[in-house]
Amino acid sequence: MLDDTQLASRLATVEVIARKAGALALNYFNSRDDLEIETKRTLTDMVSIADREVEELIRDEIARLFPGDAMLGEEYGLQEGTTGLTWVVDPIDGTAPFLNGLPAWCISIGLMDQSGPLLGAIFAPVLDEMFLGARGQGTTLNGKPVQVTSRFDLSSGLLGTGSNDRVPAARVGHLHGELAEAGVAWVRYGSGALMLAYVAAGRVVGFCEPRMSLWDCLAAYALIEAAGGRVGPIPSEARQGKGMGVLAATPQDFERLAALTRFDAADWEL
Repeated sequence: MLDDTQLASRLATVEVIARKAGALALNYFNSRDDLEIETKRTLTDMVSIADREVEELIRDEIARLFPGDAMLGEEYGLQEGTTGLTWVVDPIDGTAPFLNGLPAWCISIGLMDQSGPLLGAIFAPVLDEMFLGARGQGTTLNGKPVQVTSRFDLSSGLLGTGSNDRVPAARVGHLHGELAEAGVAWVRYGSGALMLAYVAAGRVVGFCEPRMSLWDCLAAYALIEAAGGRVGPIPSEARQGKGMGVLAATPQDFERLAALTRFDAADWEL
């Protein structure tokens, strides 16, 4: 169990790591036309050496500074630990925007304990925006405190959404139809982690996606809770890389959004 001082120290350290990772990723972004692109499951599920090397950098730094902690990353999976703490890493969330020259990608590094999200760092290098937050210590954007919005709700603000090829197309269409019927205006930016960070910063009222992995959302979940928002439950299987429905919103809108989306295990293919 980390006390407040230890938690603040780890958050300061992970900011340094996220910035190092962001600098490496940005170098690759600026020479992206030279990158060899591979596909995973489908043609739209892409990966490059940038993803792998950025995760390797993050893993090496964390292993050196926090030996014994477990680590779960998109590219290299789960490495068990002994401390009860697990780092959850997406080296480049938004690989498709990254490879296509769009700014909607980020470095996502989170830490969880048995109770759930503990701290998070999300860094968007092209935009030069650093989101940091920890349990009980609030959330900041480039050093300034931020909170979930109290000005807008689902009827007057914007909702972030996402989808991918692991969700049946009919389910995605149904979700968007339900949102439209309810008068909810939604936007999609290309990086689920970054849009979740926008919930914490009050830029969108909430975010929903029928199927994501823990590395896509853990850091942002920590940001959102620290900024006064609510997030959906994390199933135990998510730590093994299984998909989960992702939901986050202001406290006033969370139940309404949960009722509109109605995510369950039938929404994705594990």
